[in-house]
Amino acid sequence: MNNITVSLPPTLELNIDLTDEQFFQLCQNNRDLKFERTASGELIIIMPPTGSSTSDRNADLTYQLRAWSRQNKLGKSFDSSGGFKLPNGAERSPDASWVKMERWNALSEAEKERFAPLCPDFVVELMSPSDSLEKTRAKMREYIDNGARLGWLINRGQQQVEIYRSNREVEILQSPKTLSGEDVLPGFVLDLAEIW
Repeated sequence: MNNITVSLPPTLELNIDLTDEQFFQLCQNNRDLKFERTASGELIIIMPPTGSSTSDRNADLTYQLRAWSRQNKLGKSFDSSGGFKLPNGAERSPDASWVKMERWNALSEAEKERFAPLCPDFVVELMSPSDSLEKTRAKMREYIDNGARLGWLINRGQQQVEIYRSNREVEILQSPKTLSGEDVLPGFVLDLAEIW
């Protein structure tokens, strides 16, 4: 058998009509790719692996969130492979996220095994060099519109953090050393030293 090599852009958007079950199976059968789906059903294929530098920084981000979450047991933290079905129908996988324990426990075991049918309380998107700032901002607004209470868009290239909160203007910080989880993640402080 001959192999065929296909060059694809880092992100590919397709209009394919898939049921929720078909989308879930597509994700399960292609674990080397990251898939998301917009509220209108547009399939987004994000080609991993990310660069080693982005992966290293994302691991540190996830590690810090997980360590805080394990200490206080107020909720569940998730890495970039965790998918969520938002109230608007979009299926998204933030780079890191957290769900309050009461909301997580309200899900059935079957719902927990699939893309949890909720929007996380807290989301982070860590931009890689191939990410579009405009599309990432739209994704952050979508999280907030669907119930996220706090979101951070970390733009390493500009050394900026955009903080998204419900019913408030986006706050932009230039080169902060830390970020506070505020009242959503009480006591959580993200150290950005290893992420910049």
